Amino acid sequence: MKIMLAEDDAKVADYIVAGLSEHGHSVDRFDDGRDALSYCLYNDCDLAILDRMLPGMDGLSVLKALRASNKSLPVLFLTALGQVDDRVEGLAAGSDDYLTKPFHFSELVARIDAIVRRKTETSVQPVLTVHDLTLDLMSRTATRQGNVIELHSKEFSILEVLMRNCGRVVTRTLLLERVWNFNFEPNTTVVETHMSRLRAKVDKPFDTPLIHTIRNTGYSMHGPR
Repeated sequence: MKIMLAEDDAKVADYIVAGLSEHGHSVDRFDDGRDALSYCLYNDCDLAILDRMLPGMDGLSVLKALRASNKSLPVLFLTALGQVDDRVEGLAAGSDDYLTKPFHFSELVARIDAIVRRKTETSVQPVLTVHDLTLDLMSRTATRQGNVIELHSKEFSILEVLMRNCGRVVTRTLLLERVWNFNFEPNTTVVETHMSRLRAKVDKPFDTPLIHTIRNTGYSMHGPR
């Protein structure tokens, strides 16, 4: 999942980015509210984590601007402002949840999962299917012809991007953005390395390849044509 984090405390931000990355998420971090708003308005991501007190534009104003633009991006406030009036103000402005600092990382992850689960239940198919391959986003399991495929977190994220874009070309740049982050070194072979491992698990044991290379561009996933 791709997450936007707006947090101006460098130590807290590093802690959150490291923890969420361990859970397989890609995190783009900003320490200025105006930059965070611009990113959310013009880029695709799955969740925004906002501090209330940010330089440039405070988190509440960022959220109000997002909602005024009809952006349905889920938002979680993570802030030291924890009085009842603060929480009510944040939720009334359109946030999906409100967590106060200091916090336990396990609770942050649980709240993120709950927000995504609610979104999935209302707007997204919880199970993706391409030919005889299925990907259950809730249990985070992949199966093909009934056989469970063990995937590492990055492999799962790559497969999710490919299956959500079934029949379309998924560029290498898009994979770097969605699975890793914008600042990742573009000349690295990390995509090819992970794709090779993914193919060995998803395609190699079966007769019909589903992942196809588009030369000099990226990849496409589809069943037999």
